[in-house]
Amino acid sequence: MAVRQRAVAALPTLMRSLRKEAPPRHHTVLPSLRRAFSLYDQINLIDNVPEDQLRFQEFDDTGFKINGVRYEGSLLCVGNLLMSWAPNKFSEITVESLSIFKTVRPIPEILILGCGRYIQPVNPELRSFVRSIGMKLEPVDSRNAASTYNILNEEGRIVAAALIPYGVTS
Repeated sequence: MAVRQRAVAALPTLMRSLRKEAPPRHHTVLPSLRRAFSLYDQINLIDNVPEDQLRFQEFDDTGFKINGVRYEGSLLCVGNLLMSWAPNKFSEITVESLSIFKTVRPIPEILILGCGRYIQPVNPELRSFVRSIGMKLEPVDSRNAASTYNILNEEGRIVAAALIPYGVTS
């Protein structure tokens, strides 16, 4: 019992000495374990993209760079086909501007709508038109639209993207 009492009495002194001798703590952000063990890091899909597969590489306020070629203005991508697209701002996107999807086969499972710099609410008429064709509609800003298109296209999914340049705000 006497040994225990001496140990308990020595505990505060021991704690004080440990605090004084402890090395200073530096706040360092640790890498995410998800990132450290990601399969994406081990298999680099970007370097293994077939030549005929579209890949958005850059974007700016007026256009996009796809497979090493710079394109100005709005673009419509269906699978691995790339077309210039008439709307210059989000308010110009209409059922008529997307009427090509009445004839495209196979029908893409999703249409990624790049709204410019900011996500915009989609006209209910446009939303029901896309749904009537059998596609899902995903409105996002054009930067994320290009990234999402790349990922889904790399996976081999049938995907379409209608993108307005990132600099467009309305």
